[in-house]
Amino acid sequence: MFAQRDNETQNVSLFVQVHLVIFLSFFLSQEEEMFRPNMFFLLLLPPIIFESGYSLHKGNFFQNIGSITLFAVFGTAISAFIVGGGIYFLGQADVIYKMTMTDSFAFGSLISAVDPVATIAIFNALNVDPVLNMLVFGESILNDAVSIVLTNTAEGFAGSDVSTGWETFMQALGYFLKMFFGSAALGTLTGLISAIVLKHFDLRKTPSLEFGMMIIFAYLPYGLAEGIKLSGIMAILFSGIVMSHYTHHNLSPVTQILMQQTLRTVAFMCETCVFAFLGLSIFSFPHKFELSFVIWCIVLVLVGRAVNIFPLSFLLNFFRDHKINPKMMFVMWFSGLRGAIPYALSLHLGLEPIEKRQLIGTTTIVIVLFTILLLGGGTMPLIRIMDIEESQSRRKNKKDINLSKTEKMGNAIESEHLSELTEEEYEAQIFQRQDLKGFLWLDAKYLNPFFTRRLTQEDLLHGRIQMKTLTNKWYEEVRQGPSGSEDEDDEAELL
Repeated sequence: MFAQRDNETQNVSLFVQVHLVIFLSFFLSQEEEMFRPNMFFLLLLPPIIFESGYSLHKGNFFQNIGSITLFAVFGTAISAFIVGGGIYFLGQADVIYKMTMTDSFAFGSLISAVDPVATIAIFNALNVDPVLNMLVFGESILNDAVSIVLTNTAEGFAGSDVSTGWETFMQALGYFLKMFFGSAALGTLTGLISAIVLKHFDLRKTPSLEFGMMIIFAYLPYGLAEGIKLSGIMAILFSGIVMSHYTHHNLSPVTQILMQQTLRTVAFMCETCVFAFLGLSIFSFPHKFELSFVIWCIVLVLVGRAVNIFPLSFLLNFFRDHKINPKMMFVMWFSGLRGAIPYALSLHLGLEPIEKRQLIGTTTIVIVLFTILLLGGGTMPLIRIMDIEESQSRRKNKKDINLSKTEKMGNAIESEHLSELTEEEYEAQIFQRQDLKGFLWLDAKYLNPFFTRRLTQEDLLHGRIQMKTLTNKWYEEVRQGPSGSEDEDDEAELL
C-alpha cells in the first residue's frame, strides 16, 4: 500500500516535471518570439480546458445547458460578427486600420473568448445567485472552445477562392458545424469508452495504474481530433465533462482525490505561465499601437457583448422557470473579461504584413488589460450596489471576504466527486427524486447505472480502509520530520 503511494507521488512529480522541462525549453530559447503558439495549443491549453470541464458542477450545468449553449454558441457568434463586421466596415470607411473581411472576422472571433476568472472568484466569495454563477461560468467554458473553432474557421477561409460572399458564408457555416459537433461527439465517445473500460477493468487496488490510465484518456481525444482535422480543444472539453460525470465515479477514492488535485495544480501552472508571458510581452516584443483602432475595438467588444446578453436573455425568459432579471443581465454583460486565450490566438494568426500582426497583438493586450483591470476590478462594487448577493450571507461577507483561488482549490473536494453509494442506496436516491425531467431523468435512470460501477459493501469498506491507511501513513511521516525517527518515542508515549 505504501509502495503504491510512492508510485503515485512519482507519477505526479514526473508529470509535472515533464511539463516544466518542456516549458523551459521553449521559454529559454534565443529566438525573438519565445512564446510559440503551437506550445500553447499543444501543452498549455489542453490541461486548462480539460480541468474546467472535469471540475464542473454537473447538476447546475445540465439544468441550465440550454441557456449556456445559447450564450456560448450563438452569443459568441453574434459578438464575433459584430466586432468583425464593425472593424471591416470602419476600415473601409478609412476610420481605422483597413483589414480584409476574413482577418476582421478572425479578430472578432478571438476577442470574443471570455475569461471571467476574477468575476467567478468574487461570485463565490459573495455567494451570488447560483444560477447567475453557473450561467457566467458555463458560458465561459464553452465559449473558449467555440471562439477557437470560429477563429480557425476564419483562418481556413482566409485564402478562399469562392466567388460570392454568400457561398463563403455557407461553407464557413458548414465547416464550423462539422468542427463543433464532430469534435464534441468524438470527445463524448472517448469519455464514455473510458468509463466502460474503468468500470469493467477493476484497477482500484492499483491507484498508480488507475491514475496513469486517466491521464492517457484525458489527452487521447485531443490527439485524435487534431489528427483527423477536428478541434482538439472542443473534444477535450466534452471528454472532461463526460469523464467527470461517469468515469470519475469508477475510480478508487485515492485516485479521485489525486486526479482532481493534480489537474487543478497543472491547470493553475499553465494559466500562470500564460499570464506571466502576457505581462512580459508588454515590454519584450515590438508593438504597433493605433489609438483609434484600440478605442473602436473596445467599443465594439462592449456592444457585441451587450447584443449577445440582453436579447438572448429576454428570449430565454419565455422558456425558463428561474428568470434572468435585468440585474443579472447587466452583471453578465459586465463580466465579459478577456484573458490569455485571445492573446495566444492573436499570436497564432498568420497575418501579413507583419505590422498587421503586431497591431492585432497590441490591441488584444490592451483589451485584455482593460477588461481585467476595469471590469474585473469594478465587479465587487457593482454587485454591492445592485444588491445581488444572497441576503443570508450578506452580513457575513461584509466582514469575511476571501478571493484566494488556491485556498478554494485546497478545500474543494466536492461531495459529488467522492462517490460512495452502493447499489441499494443509489436506487433509493433515484426513487426519492421524482422531479427529474428530460436528460437528467434519462441519465439517472439508464446512463449513470450503465456507465458507472455501483459499489458493494466490500468495495466501500476497502476504499475507506485504503484512505485511512494512507492518511495515517502521511500523518506519521509529517510527525517524524526530516530526521525520520527521532520523534518515534514521543509518539509512542502519546499513543
